[in-house]
Amino acid sequence: MSRIGKKPIELPKGVDVSIAGNVVTVKGPKGELKRAFDPRLIIERDGQKLLVKRTGDERQDRALHGLTRALLNNMVQGVYQGYQKVLEISAESIGYRAEMTGKNLVLYLGYSHPIEVKPPQGITFSTDAKTRTITVSGIDKELVGEVAAQVRRLRPPEPYKGKGLRYQGEVIRRKAGKAGKTGKSK
Repeated sequence: MSRIGKKPIELPKGVDVSIAGNVVTVKGPKGELKRAFDPRLIIERDGQKLLVKRTGDERQDRALHGLTRALLNNMVQGVYQGYQKVLEISAESIGYRAEMTGKNLVLYLGYSHPIEVKPPQGITFSTDAKTRTITVSGIDKELVGEVAAQVRRLRPPEPYKGKGLRYQGEVIRRKAGKAGKTGKSK
C-alpha cells in the first residue's frame, strides 16, 4: 500500500471539491483548478477529507496511487494558499536588473536588448529592486515551477563568476578558472 496514497487530504475551510467521474474541480479563495485523473483510481469525498483508492494492485496502479494523491493535495493547497518561486539576480551580475511594465516582466541580463516575458494565464510576476528578486506566483504548482524555470533559463548562473539568475537559496558550485590567474610563475 502506498504510504502517500492512503493518507487522506484535509480540506480547509473555503475550499470546495466536486468530483464528476475521473474529473476533479477544486474551488477556493484564490481560484479554481480542474484536472482529469486516471480512471483506474477512485476519488471519494468523506466529509472534509478526500480519499484516493485504487481498483487493482498492479505496478501501474500502485504508482498512480501516490501520484494522484500528491496532485490532488497540490490543487487543494494551490487554491487555498497559492505557490510562489523566488529568483535572485546574483550580486556579481553588474548591470543585470528586472522591472515590471504593466503585467509583463522586463529583464536586462547583459544582452544587447531587454527581454520581455509575458505571464501565462494564472501567473503573476513581481520584482523588488532593493533585494534584486523576481517572484513568480500562482495557484498551479506545476505551472509556477515551469515558468520560473523558463525565466531562469534566460541567463542561468555560470560557475566561474556566479553571474546569472538563480533560485532563492540555490548554491552554485564555483570553478577555479585559469591557472595563470593565481599569480604563480613557472
